[in-house]
Amino acid sequence: MKLSTIGLIAGLLLAIAAATGGWWAFLLAIVLGALGGIIGAHFDGDLDLSALTRGRGRG
Repeated sequence: MKLSTIGLIAGLLLAIAAATGGWWAFLLAIVLGALGGIIGAHFDGDLDLSALTRGRGRG
């Protein structure tokens, strides 16, 4: 199983554990699921997040 899939599942499970029921829990599940998927995709090498951590070039 790819790390992005595991990250997505982990984010969704954390959202369920953090808040149960309601509109805000639904939104939290979407946000945490997306965050888990993005982090997992980064570790799989499918997504390069190094551009976010680099400063702007000086030239």
